[in-house]
Amino acid sequence: MPASRHGILLRELFQRIGHGGASALAPGNTLAAFDVALEHGVDMIEFDVRAWRGQLVLAHTHLHAGWGRAIRLDEALSHLASPRFSEVGVNVDVKHPGCEDAILAALRNRGLLDRTLLSSQVPGVIDRLRAREPAARLGISVGGRISRLGRCWIDWRAHVLAGLASGRWHALMAQHRLVDERLLEQVAAREGRLYAWTVNDRASIASLRELGVHGVTTADPRLFWSVDPAPALVPA
Repeated sequence: MPASRHGILLRELFQRIGHGGASALAPGNTLAAFDVALEHGVDMIEFDVRAWRGQLVLAHTHLHAGWGRAIRLDEALSHLASPRFSEVGVNVDVKHPGCEDAILAALRNRGLLDRTLLSSQVPGVIDRLRAREPAARLGISVGGRISRLGRCWIDWRAHVLAGLASGRWHALMAQHRLVDERLLEQVAAREGRLYAWTVNDRASIASLRELGVHGVTTADPRLFWSVDPAPALVPA
């Protein structure tokens, strides 16, 4: 897909992605974590969305949603739509089926769809998002062994690569231990993008960047700046 169509999403050869904002420095999936991630120069903010008691909230699991501290998606998007986040992309990780229409509507209402990468570990979620919004940028997420077994993804690599080749999704968000040179070559050959998550040590971030992945997600965005020149902090 042409770079001009997705602006921020494709501007950087390597994208620094904050997990839950900056979940090692502030509670993940919160406005405070988004602010800290911005201060440390991320290119994209990742967060989880699920339905809870009739609302869309930012929460990794039902347990997190039930703690009562989860913020609403509308509140999060309003925060990210403010001018100071205008150069930051958004990665919405959709945790389950059934909320695709509402998520897309919320992104459109806030003018954020063009700088959002929508991802999920559930292929059906990606299919529904694509059917409802053909212009959406989509990523399939693949986790560790237990996660893959739970989804019956025995030959996950062949499945993911076929989806990239057919345009079913545009990117692979892979648990970082799955990433190697061959996988990167296979993804690039299908004009896809490869992102590694969640990487919380400097050496691994440096190694993945040297390998040539398109982005890395970390809970501690400070770790990027042992690899790159330190950013100027964004004024409050």
